Order: sequence, then structure tokens, then C-alpha cells
Amino acid sequence: MTVRTRFAPSPTGFLHIGGARTALFNALFARRHGGAYLLRIEDTDKNRSTQEAVDQILESLAWLGLSPDEPPVLQSQREARHAEVARDLLAQGKAYRAYETPEELVAMRERAVAEKRPSRYEGFWRDREAGAEQAGKPFAIRLKAPRDGETVVEDEVQGTVRVGNTELDDMIILRSDGTPTYLHAVVVDDHDMAITHVIRGDDHLTNTFRQCMVYDAMGWHRPRFGHIPLIHGVDGAKLSKRHGAVSVLELREQGMLPDAVCNYLLRLGWGHGDEEIISRERAEAIFDLGDVGRAASRMDYTKLAHVNGVYLRAADPEALLPDVLKRLAKDGELFGTEKIATLKALLPALQERAKNLVELADSAAFAVTDGAPEMDEKSAALLTPEAQARLADLAQFLSTAPWERSDLEHWLRDYADVKGIKLKDVAQPLRVALTGSSMSPPIDLTLYALGRDEALARILAAAGEGLSPL
Repeated sequence: MTVRTRFAPSPTGFLHIGGARTALFNALFARRHGGAYLLRIEDTDKNRSTQEAVDQILESLAWLGLSPDEPPVLQSQREARHAEVARDLLAQGKAYRAYETPEELVAMRERAVAEKRPSRYEGFWRDREAGAEQAGKPFAIRLKAPRDGETVVEDEVQGTVRVGNTELDDMIILRSDGTPTYLHAVVVDDHDMAITHVIRGDDHLTNTFRQCMVYDAMGWHRPRFGHIPLIHGVDGAKLSKRHGAVSVLELREQGMLPDAVCNYLLRLGWGHGDEEIISRERAEAIFDLGDVGRAASRMDYTKLAHVNGVYLRAADPEALLPDVLKRLAKDGELFGTEKIATLKALLPALQERAKNLVELADSAAFAVTDGAPEMDEKSAALLTPEAQARLADLAQFLSTAPWERSDLEHWLRDYADVKGIKLKDVAQPLRVALTGSSMSPPIDLTLYALGRDEALARILAAAGEGLSPL
């Protein structure tokens, strides 16, 4: 048997963090077993589904490295097939025509509530033939639910789950307007796509019993089910905007790396010993549904930031450069080769301090600015008259220095020794002059990366002596 999994989002909004984790688990399970991971867009809710939502789902999955192995399937394009199966069940006597009007169904539910009974369909048309008065009237097709025994599902995550069949009513599989219901369409699609494992959120668990009725009535082999717990906020409530970012593209905007997000989501409800930082290749080799916990997970943005920092520090600077440049560019601004070379030289050191790409870009802004960088109030306060005088003197001293990083470090130390001051009293105002901040990469690296002319111009500007060093 070739393992085939699927992720099946509804395009009614952004791709939620919980949906991303579901997609990840499906992809990893398929990879672990040498199978295929598929995508189905469940767009049958025509009032709420949008092409914009479809596009952002595809964009989100692509960014996470979770694009499907086959072209996506659009559920809305398969309605004829869904109706065909419903009519097949009707022809087999496993489903029936139900002629109740919407008003009659409402009255039925209200009567059940008044009598303190479950508001399930009462099966009025289950064993009745339509009469002449029903001729030409619209009807829904309802599946005949088993009346005795129980439906049992051996869930890969939840274990054995069961429900008495008396709790299940005869669900509609084809509406009176000829459109399929969600629960019916999902089963037909999973069967036709040869899905072997349905891995989804445990909010779908109750649907599974009803969907099993369709599998059983058609004589189709049921897939294996694995219902994973939902993700909550740190307070245990349903994850929402008030907890922080809840969509994949929000995380991208906040400067998270896709591999870091996937690593964090992997460990959100799944574990493998004490391993915390797990590469995609490693995850594909060890992922198993048996390691998924049954309790709801809690989204911890502080932990996500930590994991992202680990990945950021380990990342190839060349791979980060395009994103950093994009974040630094304003109104489509293009940077020349010298600015890009300066940024490339500084990125490895800047990565050590940043937790995300936003911080990395902010800390790198000084490298691509023209002239003196902007200073915050705290940094500007360090440029006292004494510090400015020292910067003017330092510019003269450095103007004849060989501009190699190792030489610059020695020259700065020599300057401090000659003046009888501590190196930090030289480096701190120099750091502000060069970067606009009291924190920067090593000062010798910063000088070297900016280049002689740019560095001396910035030092003199901070000293209040114009832009020409000599």
C-alpha cells in the first residue's frame, strides 16, 4: 500500500497556524513512509470561499516548503461526482428521498427541543414511498444510518473511539438543490484520491462517525484516521488575534524563517525524546503519529522566537540577503554593488544578535544608508563635546591606517594606548558615529565593511566637522 495523505483547507480566510501544523504532519507522515502528500481546496461554500484565500493558502504552503506532490484538487469541480455517488446509494436502497420543507425541519427541531429530546432528524421518509402529492417536489437524499450497534474508529492518535448508532441520524448527502453536503463530499474525494490516512484536527472527530457510514454503505475501505489536538493560546483559550500572530503570512511578515516555524509547529504536540531543534530531513525520518499527544497544545511565541533565533544564527548569510534587502528597500529602492557588499560583510555578525529578519534588517540599515546614519536619542546623547573632539582626532589618526580588519583593530588599540584611555571610550562613540546605535557588529569589522571613505565621512559628520576627512 502506498501511503497517501492530504491537507484539505477551506479557502475562507488566511492559512491558520493550526492548519499549517496539520499540513506539516501530513507531509512528514507521507515522507516517512515514501508516500504522497496531496492538497484539496474545499471550496464548496461559495458564499465564503474566495480566490484570494486560495492564493494565500498556496503561497503560505510554498513558503513553508509544504507544496503538495500533485496539483491541488478543487472540491467545487467535483460536485457531479458527489451527486453520482449519492444517487448510487439511493439506487441501492441505502439512501432515500426526504421531502420535508425547511419550515417542517425547523418545526421538527423545535418540537424536539420542547420535548427535551436530541434535535436529530426523525426519519419520517426513511421507510415511506412518495405519493402523487410529492410528484415534482424537491427532495434531499438522506443516508440510512444503522439503527443498532455502534460505530468504532481505531484512531492513530486518540486510540479507540466509539459511538452508539442510535446517536447518529440519517444525514443529508445531497441537498434538494442538487449540491452535496460537506461530510459526503469529503468521503467521495478521499476515496477517489486514494487517501490512506486522514490526519486532521480533533474538531473533526465527531464527523468521522458519520463519514464512516458513507464508506461502509458504498463498500469502500476506510482510511486510517489520526485526529490531532488543537492549538490554544498560552491561557488555554482558543487561539486568536489577542494571543499574537495566527496566520502563516503574519509570521513571515514578522521575520520568522520557514524552517524555524515548521520546527516549532512540529514540537507543538509531538515529541521525540529530548530533541528540540529538528531539521526537516530528520523530521521526515522519525515522524510518527504515535508520538502525538492527546492534549491541546499551547502556542508560546517566546519559544517560537527562541527557535527562530537558533535557525537565524545558523543560516547561510547569502540565503538571508535577498529577504534583508527587500525589507530594507523603500519604494522599490535598489542598492548598488558597494552597499550590497557592505551588507554581505556585516550579515554574519549581525545574525548573532537578531531573533528574526525584522530585527536583522533594522540592525543592518546603517550599512546601506548614504552618509551619517540616523541616531536614536540615547545614542546621540553619547556624542558629548568631549566625544566629538575625540572622533575628530580619531578620524585624523585613521586616515593613514591600512584598511584591513586586522590592522584596524591594532590601530584602535594603539590609539587608546597613546591617549591613555580605555578602548571602550574610543569604541562606543565610534560605534554611534558609524551605525547610529550603541550596539553594532565588532567595531573593526564595521569600519572595514563600510570602507575608508564612508567610515571617515561618518566619523567627521558625528564630530560636527563635515563630510571630508582631510
